[in-house]
Amino acid sequence: MSKQLRPPTVIGQFHTLFFGSVRMFFLGVLGFAVYGNEALYFSCDPDKRELNLFCYNQFRPMTPQVFWALQLVTVLVPGAVFHLYAACKNIDQEEILQRPSYTVFYIISVLLRIIFEVIAFWLQSYLFGFQVHSLYMCDASALEKTFNVTKCMVPEHFEKTIFLSAMYTFTVITVVLCVAEIFELLCRRSGYLTSQ
Repeated sequence: MSKQLRPPTVIGQFHTLFFGSVRMFFLGVLGFAVYGNEALYFSCDPDKRELNLFCYNQFRPMTPQVFWALQLVTVLVPGAVFHLYAACKNIDQEEILQRPSYTVFYIISVLLRIIFEVIAFWLQSYLFGFQVHSLYMCDASALEKTFNVTKCMVPEHFEKTIFLSAMYTFTVITVVLCVAEIFELLCRRSGYLTSQ
């Protein structure tokens, strides 16, 4: 009979629910609503298609939706690897607490999630900053000699700033939950060891 594997901590179970439901819903539904047609409404002066595309690619070397989707997948991988391993070995929650090798493997998977989230936080701040301004000054001199620096209008910049703040907040919450999960696991493990 196959055992159902859940994260061995209450915080881990909450993190899975928070991560799986709220964050993905927020990104999938609201992210598309805020960023979905950004390139179509990004306009520069003069309003020429090739200039708009050139400057948009300079403004957004990577679209936020793609970045956040990659972040979600990357952060999910360590936990997925652990759960796949645990499912193949038929390991349940209590065994993770009882066997030091399983505990260490689980903690490493959580530490990797923390590392990936911190890297994603830094990359997000590097790529997108913390605020989206209404005007973007584009260096279009490589496109044509008639253009040097041109002004571009960023659509719905305030909504994008709010969304960026929310995504930073999700990352911070996830890191805090991961750290709390490690402490809960270590406390439960030490409680298990003292009860033996």
